[in-house]
Amino acid sequence: MTRKAKKRILIFIGIPLVCIAGFVIWFKIATRMDPPRVADMRALDLQRTRQGDHYFAIGRNKLQKNEFGLWEMYVEGDAFTRGAVFGKLNKELIYGQEKAFIDQIRVLVPNESYLKTLKYALAFFNRGMDKYIPREYLEEIYGISFSHPDTFDFVGEKYNRVLNYHAAHDIGHAMRQYMLVGCTSFSAWDDDSLLLVGRNFDFYVGDEFAENKIVAFFKPDSGQRFMTVTWPGFIGAVSGMNEHGLTVTLNAAASDPPLATKTPIAILAREILQYATDIDGALAIAQKRETFVSETIMVGSASDGKTVLIEKSPSRTVLYEAPGQRIICANHYQSEAFSADEMNRENIRTSDSPYRYERIGELLDQYGKPTVRDAADILRDKEGKDNAVLGYGNQKSVNQLIAHHSVIFKPLERKVWVSASPYQLGTYVCYDLNKVFARFPETVGPEPMSSNGENIAADPFLNTSAYRGYEHYRKLKGYVQWFTSHKKYTLDPAVLAAFEGSNPDFYHTHELLGDYYRAHGANNLAIPQYEKALSLEIATLTERGSIEKKLEKSRE
Repeated sequence: MTRKAKKRILIFIGIPLVCIAGFVIWFKIATRMDPPRVADMRALDLQRTRQGDHYFAIGRNKLQKNEFGLWEMYVEGDAFTRGAVFGKLNKELIYGQEKAFIDQIRVLVPNESYLKTLKYALAFFNRGMDKYIPREYLEEIYGISFSHPDTFDFVGEKYNRVLNYHAAHDIGHAMRQYMLVGCTSFSAWDDDSLLLVGRNFDFYVGDEFAENKIVAFFKPDSGQRFMTVTWPGFIGAVSGMNEHGLTVTLNAAASDPPLATKTPIAILAREILQYATDIDGALAIAQKRETFVSETIMVGSASDGKTVLIEKSPSRTVLYEAPGQRIICANHYQSEAFSADEMNRENIRTSDSPYRYERIGELLDQYGKPTVRDAADILRDKEGKDNAVLGYGNQKSVNQLIAHHSVIFKPLERKVWVSASPYQLGTYVCYDLNKVFARFPETVGPEPMSSNGENIAADPFLNTSAYRGYEHYRKLKGYVQWFTSHKKYTLDPAVLAAFEGSNPDFYHTHELLGDYYRAHGANNLAIPQYEKALSLEIATLTERGSIEKKLEKSRE
């Protein structure tokens, strides 16, 4: 081979290698988000003390688990200190939470090649997100990141991946086919002393993700004191109330796939809780932040004596006030400003959101001026309109039996009730913000933060055969799906019969059985299952169309 030929070969091989190397270097630079420079990082030297497995303290900050399985946390100080303390107190829980999240993503996206592609795509998509987050919260997230384990460094560097986790609720919008986000909220008030807010946070990322709920109380060095219902390592707000009786809850709305990252919606909600005292203040904060998904922010205000909706899309922010003295929020916009929005119109036409909205309206009509216990009954409601039977787990239910948590607020009294597991069926544990902030941080040791005398008892449904059947259904569902995708294996007919009997009024039970029989060539058995599914209340038009197509193919 001549020297000239060798040179050509080297050029032929070398140019692509240089291009690939250049792209890799550019990608790492483009997607890297450097942590903020923090002048005082002495909080990293703070030491945690513990008493058993359920009580941890760092100075006046503490984390403890109550008798109902809820973790209770009090944190104070400047941004970096709050984050560092939050992380240190929750170190073991953070590991479990991150593992649960990553494991569930692997369940949703089992293809490893696609998962790796998704990882890089998300890193590229989220590049520059730190430019849209207030520095205070970047410092807080940076403080937490020191307590994240090395185990998951393959996902990304600690600070970068924790920052990205704070957009998980937003990314759930873009993964609508996985039904990760769908919540229901309502509020009622009068001219006297009633102002009640209730919400179900139906953000499902697996059972393990919801195991360690935290009722967190924050005393920041600036802004208002506030509480949120959160999880280990997450400083954003999805449900919360501040010391002025301002409440914030989030409800996802239909959104086009975002083209670029902006402010995560939970960070915006956190900023409202910390720095707003009334509706005007909340609206002003919402207007100044750019978000990359569509969301409804329900804001209840003790000072205003009412509740409103801030409907926010990537392009506009609208305040919606309902006529009368109650307001309902599912997952569609209600304001005139969005009435002509094609995405919103399609969402109303095809999704389960309007159905839940109307069911809440029926229940509020029944209760008139609801009490806190009435609110719990509404949030636990598993029936359809006119008390129709939907089957357990139906998206059309107010209570879809997937909730991460459920919350009831009485802003005028600064009280909040937080549901213990499972879902919203466990005890609603009462907390009085005035009492909590009066007692802490002065108290030392594992003193309860809750006001147990005002708790709402667990749902009697927990002790029924129907509930046991539903839990059996959830376990068997995985087996049916596995054997459907692995066609060379078959299930015992007794297992299939048990699965059908575990949740017989739910259309998805029969759809899954139809899928199983069809996968195994038994179309004669698949057809009646699809027909049964179509005779029941199906959550969305898209799902109905999918089952109809399966039935049609089974008949060919």
